[in-house]
Amino acid sequence: MKDATILKTGIIGTVIAAICCATPVLVVALGALGLSAWVGGLDYVLLPSLAVFLSLTAYGLWRRTRAAACCDTSTQTNKERD
Repeated sequence: MKDATILKTGIIGTVIAAICCATPVLVVALGALGLSAWVGGLDYVLLPSLAVFLSLTAYGLWRRTRAAACCDTSTQTNKERD
């Protein structure tokens, strides 16, 4: 997977999971659909998914900085001068 794809997936997933955790969006939506019995189990799904997407975002940022440091020519030319 490309670094940009990993980062975009992580950020979008994090935002969606955070919105669903912090606001009663799912409670209202599930209640309107008649599926309010599922509301009790939302914490078992939303909080781990938030942790997974935050980890994916951190991994994407780490890969991006590692790739940028690897390809940075300004630090290589400074080392050659010394």
